[in-house]
Amino acid sequence: MQRLTVAGRLLITALILAAIFFGFRYFGGNDALRKLAPKQESESATMPRADEESTASTDESVASDNGSGSSSSSTETTASNSTRQPFTFTPPAPQNGKLKGVVELGASGFNSFIVRIDDQKNWKLEKAEFGNSLVMENMATYVDVRGGLKSYIGKMLDFGVGGRDIQFVVSSGAVKAEGTQKIIRALKSLNYVVNTVSPEQEGSLALRAVLPADFYDNAFVVDIGSGNTKLSWKEGGQTKAIETYGSKYFQNGTSDDAVYNEVKAKAKQIPADHRKTCFIIGGVPFELAKEVRNGKERYTVLNAPSAYKVENAKSKAGVNIYRAIADATGAEQFVFDWDANFTIGYLLTLK
Repeated sequence: MQRLTVAGRLLITALILAAIFFGFRYFGGNDALRKLAPKQESESATMPRADEESTASTDESVASDNGSGSSSSSTETTASNSTRQPFTFTPPAPQNGKLKGVVELGASGFNSFIVRIDDQKNWKLEKAEFGNSLVMENMATYVDVRGGLKSYIGKMLDFGVGGRDIQFVVSSGAVKAEGTQKIIRALKSLNYVVNTVSPEQEGSLALRAVLPADFYDNAFVVDIGSGNTKLSWKEGGQTKAIETYGSKYFQNGTSDDAVYNEVKAKAKQIPADHRKTCFIIGGVPFELAKEVRNGKERYTVLNAPSAYKVENAKSKAGVNIYRAIADATGAEQFVFDWDANFTIGYLLTLK
């Protein structure tokens, strides 16, 4: 190297540097530099770019709107709770009314009601008693029926109802039962008269007791009984009423689908402008209302049919009927009246 000139040395050095440079590019280049760089620099390279942050944020928002994640659960809960708004109507109270009593002889039991009624037909329930019988199944004996009726009569007399102000009404569902004649014979032996009603009359009487005058133009009434269901409404100043299956239809081997389809078809006969609110009474609605009643409120708004998980056959059948009516009418509220009964409507027809 000492014999080389300065120019020669520079040339050799340039060749060595060139060889190192091309060798470096061949065996790693920029990747090698990244590996040799500090860790902090490496981590910063993994952060999303500005456009990636925007995309991620948008995707997260869409996921929330589509109902995934915890935020959607909160939204669904709020929506579920908001569907059952309270019903705050207060009916007019009777002024200086008179006590009257009625015993309903239904397909599933004897129920008694004591009400105070004034001259304007305003009324207030003073006492109610619900019992069970086996009349529909034709398993109640004459002694059972007579003893049960005497018990109801005695309690009404003790409460202050006059003997002549006690009425007996056989529901249209119970009229079809073979055991109904036992009731009639028992009442005749006690010198009482039995009043029988057709399904249409029963629906009309239910409407008279349940439907407030303020709702004549936009509401209808449903009475789900064991033997039949009655739907009624006001139309052109007249009361319209139709009959369909009751909540014991399963005893006759009728399928849920057949009942659903018929009830839905019947409910569609209710005029569209009368479907906003449904006032509902009956045995199964009573059970459904118990689950959501607030204190001692007179009116309880039921949950949607799909919200109820019932076990016994009668309740399942009743919910099937309720579902068919809800699907057919799209009513905003189904309002259960804790005090009303079609037999009270019968009392309101008397002078």
